[in-house]
Amino acid sequence: MTATDVSARFAAARPDILHPNRRPVDAATLILVDRAGRTPRVLLGRRNPALKFMPGRLVFPGGRVDPQDRGVPVYGTLDALSERRLQARMVRPSLARARALALAAIRETCEETGLVIGTREAGPPEAMPTGWEAFAQAGVFPDLEALSFVARAITPPRLSRRFDTRFFMADTSRVAHRAAEVVGPDSEFVELAWLSFAEAKKAEVPAITLAILEEVEARLAAGNKPWLPVPLYASRHGRMMRETLE
Repeated sequence: MTATDVSARFAAARPDILHPNRRPVDAATLILVDRAGRTPRVLLGRRNPALKFMPGRLVFPGGRVDPQDRGVPVYGTLDALSERRLQARMVRPSLARARALALAAIRETCEETGLVIGTREAGPPEAMPTGWEAFAQAGVFPDLEALSFVARAITPPRLSRRFDTRFFMADTSRVAHRAAEVVGPDSEFVELAWLSFAEAKKAEVPAITLAILEEVEARLAAGNKPWLPVPLYASRHGRMMRETLE
């Protein structure tokens, strides 16, 4: 596992006030890529300016893992490399936890954007847990085969909120349903934007989002092969380091 000091690019994101240290919360994000045109585009949502956390910033859809994410009926499985890498450097690693992370990315994307990632090939699900009602209504099983694990970032210590975020990627061809009236002035996302990588890197995105955009762009340029390493951004001895999960 190689490591590079990337502290300089995240220096501006460090607050002046330090908080009591806390364990980071498991979270997941989904990077939707539209490759139908000549130039790939990624989906970003603008967070509601009224929110306390990153107001008005453009981010990938995502959020923390819910307990219900462990018991969701699904279609397919994650690829073996993604399963193994998700469990690397994980306290009490398990396939169930890796699966829950991927499902959280799918659920949060649906909640924030109305885009349902899944399939109708297995027929409609008979029942879905709390938070997954949109899938039952659309007759869609969440599809783990649609996702690949492409990056991980752990918020440094002493910040007010800490997340251990796993970034997944999926193609827009895996969107089985689009729910209406999800994005708006009273929602978490007030607007959605499909941007080229060049446009996204110039937009109002957090430092870690910019870093992951660069990682995904490079991954796609290299053919998005499953064996390509997965970057891990994490603090070590007060420095932000970029490592790789092989």
